[in-house]
Amino acid sequence: MLSRTASQLYWMSRYLERAENLVRMLDVTHSLSLLPQSRGGMTELAAPLAVTGTLELYGQRYGELQADRLFRFMALDLENPASVLSCLREARENAHAVRGQITAEMWEAINSTWLEARKLPPTGLPSVSAFFDWVKERSHLFRGATYGTLQRNDAYCFIRLGTFIERADNTARLLDVKSQLIEPAVASLSPVDAPSDSAPDFYAWSALLRSLSAFEAYHAAYRDALDARRVTELLILRPDVPRSLRACCDEVCALLPLIESLDGAGDAGREVKQWAGQLALQLQYGAVDEILSEGLHRWLTGFLAESARLGDAIRRAYFEAH
Repeated sequence: MLSRTASQLYWMSRYLERAENLVRMLDVTHSLSLLPQSRGGMTELAAPLAVTGTLELYGQRYGELQADRLFRFMALDLENPASVLSCLREARENAHAVRGQITAEMWEAINSTWLEARKLPPTGLPSVSAFFDWVKERSHLFRGATYGTLQRNDAYCFIRLGTFIERADNTARLLDVKSQLIEPAVASLSPVDAPSDSAPDFYAWSALLRSLSAFEAYHAAYRDALDARRVTELLILRPDVPRSLRACCDEVCALLPLIESLDGAGDAGREVKQWAGQLALQLQYGAVDEILSEGLHRWLTGFLAESARLGDAIRRAYFEAH
């Protein structure tokens, strides 16, 4: 497989996963901004802009921070490179470039998604929740078509690799956005992990877990009230939760040895496996108390830095001509 083709497959899946994770972030932002307590409001509205680095661009385009303007900017504005529609456009363009490497069902799923997205009114959405659900459903459709129809070759591996690299990055960023909510609650916990009983805490944890499709998993694993410490453990260290950092890194480690045709990268290819292995071991043998004692924001910042180094190693090993 050509390095350019591998790169386009990888970024096709990353952009589609990014679109889904953007609407997940906007969904939890929307939910928490509706809370009457001070934890909602402007702080929550600014979170997606801070995470995507578009706060300055938003200010230039729209001025005052308002919910309807924010969702229009982050969902529908094609002049914002971090918007959902921009991600869907990039995913479709990359898919078009590798049309011969993906199946007809995969192409139909991603192409029809873009064609429907272009018809959305640029001035706003009648229901932001319906839009969030639509993007998630289209992403699920593409992943299902990929899993159900694509030969298990290098193309499949690069598509899945892009998915899990992007998913881990976005889970960490979304959890980091909420760290100012989580850390004060964690600090107040007793040694027996007494759960917080405040309504704002419950709705904050519930919105965060639902945005990552982990609400049911939490109650299956812990069977009690939402608790800041356990939410942190679930989203970082649990291997059986699909969007946890541990699960994503385990999947990356399982995929890398399957990529054979480009393993002529030599030292660069070994470097990728080393970075991925170190990251997976850190999560496999980590403990939630160690993470919280270090500080959740600081730990997540370190994870994101290591994830970025892994992404850079993947680029050098597989996407640059050797």
